Amino acid sequence: MQLDDLLRRYFATTDLSGAAPDTLAAGIEHCRVDLGLEEDRGKRFALWSLLHMFGSAPDLDVAFESEEDRDAARSFMDLLAASEGDAEG
Repeated sequence: MQLDDLLRRYFATTDLSGAAPDTLAAGIEHCRVDLGLEEDRGKRFALWSLLHMFGSAPDLDVAFESEEDRDAARSFMDLLAASEGDAEG
């Protein structure tokens, strides 16, 4: 899954700067529903990652059955936090 494709699917744009709050809320809800229905591990991870970036991801133990997937999600969160710290400094 490509980020641009996910943004188009859930928010009908790749430029979220002009997206209305209702559009963002509806896209996030749609993504959460799809995450709950998705069975493919890679696609679940992509959906969870997108939701995490919006501050709307479910807890790891809810989103992922596998400890390996939870560890990958923790690594993603650490990398994202580190990149945000680099941008500030």
